[in-house]
Amino acid sequence: MELTYRRFDPSEASEADALIAFLTADTWPFHGAAVVGADQARRWVADGRFDGGDTRTFWITDGNDTLGLVRLMDLGDSTPVFDLRIRTRYRGRGVGGQALVWLTAYLFAEFPAIRRIEGTTRQDNAAMRRTFRRCGYVKEAHYRDGWPAADGSAVHDAVGYAILRRDWLAGTTTTPVWDDEPS
Repeated sequence: MELTYRRFDPSEASEADALIAFLTADTWPFHGAAVVGADQARRWVADGRFDGGDTRTFWITDGNDTLGLVRLMDLGDSTPVFDLRIRTRYRGRGVGGQALVWLTAYLFAEFPAIRRIEGTTRQDNAAMRRTFRRCGYVKEAHYRDGWPAADGSAVHDAVGYAILRRDWLAGTTTTPVWDDEPS
């Protein structure tokens, strides 16, 4: 696969329609809402959730196929976060890893003030957790009961990962000092 990343253009009606179709045609088991309804998706687009002063969204494509979407948020901050969605039929094929490598390079190249990039996922999202590690991200946080299911039926632990600009530039990883509790 030769992935490309094309910026979402909210001024084009066809782009908004494509985004709504993308969000509603699949399930997103490790996101706040596993199923996104058309009305909700329309509100998100209308509210500027996918493009604005500190948010940029990119389609992940391979030729004419749309494989996924990456939304970069908090771009005015020194620590942005992201939302990565891969269509079910393309999961498990390395698309997420390639997208994570791309978004990391993009953010550090485009925004010199960014010191670190953070991502959070549910503890049971083993594939994304492996992807974070393979791409140089380090586990920095574990939030017990930190991710309630959208329907309120369960609460999951959440885990946070980050990559530092200096580690990315050097091709290294530095881990937090975990045993630093005062006596």
